[in-house]
Amino acid sequence: MTISPTFLVRGAAVSAIAGGAIFAGVQVGHPTLDASSIQTTDVFVRDQLKVLMCALTLAGITGLYLSQISRNGLLGLIGYVVLAAGYLGIMCVAFVAAYVLPEVASEQTRYVGDVIAANTGRGDVVGDIGALSTVMQVQGFAYVLGCLMFGIALYRARVLARWACALLAVGGVASVVLGLMPDAFYRLLAYPTAIALIGLGFSLWRSTSAVARPADVTIPAPRTPPKDEDAASTGNTAQATPTESTRE
Repeated sequence: MTISPTFLVRGAAVSAIAGGAIFAGVQVGHPTLDASSIQTTDVFVRDQLKVLMCALTLAGITGLYLSQISRNGLLGLIGYVVLAAGYLGIMCVAFVAAYVLPEVASEQTRYVGDVIAANTGRGDVVGDIGALSTVMQVQGFAYVLGCLMFGIALYRARVLARWACALLAVGGVASVVLGLMPDAFYRLLAYPTAIALIGLGFSLWRSTSAVARPADVTIPAPRTPPKDEDAASTGNTAQATPTESTRE
């Protein structure tokens, strides 16, 4: 199998679509997090899917950036790096939630509760959660700023669906606003970015399909010499051929 740039870009498009779909899907029916629920299979599976979502989204935004790198400019580069850092932070926290917290939840209930409170912004953090506090702060800042900058850069490039670019730009800001609202709205914070990723993935796939489609080839018609040239060539022929009266 030949691995071409088009193949890689389409892979990035599928990754963006899958990442957005998982990001939205894991929020449906999500239970309230605490030291007890984090030990359940339901939450464990959701946290594993969040780790997968981060990996797929990283591949997706990399393809979004590289597919139009000449148009993204410096703003696109900075936005891509910051957003990638944000998703790496989300992946780290999701990994800890999936594989570390369930193992210590029975003995370190207060610590697990503080980690959940710091990550969700729900409840008060009583104790010290160590470096996770810094990771979560950097993650939140990078996610919001990265979505804004990268979305604006994609919008200005005028290559992908502009509605999806705009939605990505406001998605990070919307997550901050929704995070301050009651619990009934908290899980909705993922949907703007998730829908934007799905839209950008489809738009990226369609753009590669348009490039890969062979262009129509127009065969030019034979060139017809002008009438003056025909008359001149006829006159020259007449002069070169002697007449019967001349030969006599």
